[in-house]
Amino acid sequence: MKKYFLLLLFSLLTVVVFSQESNPINGKVLSTATDDPLENVNIVNLNEVIGTTTDKEGAFSIRAKVNDTLYFSYLGYKSIRVRVTNDWLKFGDIKVKMTELGIALEEVVVKPVQLTGYVEVDAKIIPIYDNYRYRISGLSSGYEGGNKQPGAVTKVLSAIFNPADFLYNVFGKKPKQMRKLRKMKEDDEIRNLLASKYDRETLMAVLQLERVDIDEILNNCSYSKSFIKTANDLQILDAISECYEEYRVLNREKG
Repeated sequence: MKKYFLLLLFSLLTVVVFSQESNPINGKVLSTATDDPLENVNIVNLNEVIGTTTDKEGAFSIRAKVNDTLYFSYLGYKSIRVRVTNDWLKFGDIKVKMTELGIALEEVVVKPVQLTGYVEVDAKIIPIYDNYRYRISGLSSGYEGGNKQPGAVTKVLSAIFNPADFLYNVFGKKPKQMRKLRKMKEDDEIRNLLASKYDRETLMAVLQLERVDIDEILNNCSYSKSFIKTANDLQILDAISECYEEYRVLNREKG
């Protein structure tokens, strides 16, 4: 009897250890409406912070363990989250279906800049952007001040040497999310994904932040409204990371 008990205990421990290890899991992504495979769907393991994409057949493989959450995003389709279960690991491939969104695109009017050849006239025609960058000797990174005036420089200095309490609340109280941020920067699949996205969805999912929080972080780090509005998700990731690293340096100096 004791022998059978030990064997059962060993089996249970093996299952627990197996469930806690990351293993390659496979699946296929299909359209809910047509059952057609979806190619180049972006998939991110929110726990391990690694990414992949589907092939022409909609198939994918990614490392994960039980209870990890996979985030699926695809242009024109509703993003979804799928929890990895024991059954998935045990039985292999599963089918993930995504629902198409109805997107009405507004008409965009492009107004070209027509130059006259006269410097004094053309200088008034060419648009001027307010996303100025400032660099301070001794620091490896630049800062975006917003407007070309003394107030902008003051804002930069204030952001560097007196970090706002808001930044502490975000960075200081969410170390796990910030570690995930560093992992995102190291994963080529995720970087390629973010370089083509502008919706902040993947960043929000991994960092567990709202869109307004991301904008507020960048605002407190002295990035211009123009940059915040037009940058792709990879540029936003690098900007947040840059600000976080500056915060860590300042936090150590204070200690």
